[in-house]
Amino acid sequence: MSIRGIRAAVVLAAALGLAPCAARAAASTTAIKTVSAAGARQAVDAARQAADKLHAPCAIAVVDASGILVLFEKMDGVRAGSPDLAIGKARTAALLQRPSQEVEENTDNGRVSFNTAGLMALRGGVPLVADGETVGAVGVASLSKDNDVLIAKAGAQGFAEGLGKH
Repeated sequence: MSIRGIRAAVVLAAALGLAPCAARAAASTTAIKTVSAAGARQAVDAARQAADKLHAPCAIAVVDASGILVLFEKMDGVRAGSPDLAIGKARTAALLQRPSQEVEENTDNGRVSFNTAGLMALRGGVPLVADGETVGAVGVASLSKDNDVLIAKAGAQGFAEGLGKH
């Protein structure tokens, strides 16, 4: 379509009153940021480096802001349940927009409703944040809950350091 044709279509849409429809559609939707495959790779690579330094084989999961798996890596030597735990921790951190450690602490202090909400009440999930907005999360399950937190934080830091580099 030529420029003249596009202008004519815009003028016709305005004359027919279709422009307010576009404005209403824009007001009824939002644009959300989400972790990309490249951003997920940065988080996993940084987490893997931290795990290697700690000699802590683990499962590492990155999910988007809605808790859907974007990238997963399982190192040799982890327990059979670690993949599900890593994904669950990442999903919890993404959906609640806070570290899964807070859910564990709340549960330990008697807030057992988290156990029935389909959330993982174990430390090792950390949100991925871009421009102040949670865009996903990284979850880690190794042989030590303390290492899980350190490795997940390293993954989140690797993601943050990679912002704006692609």
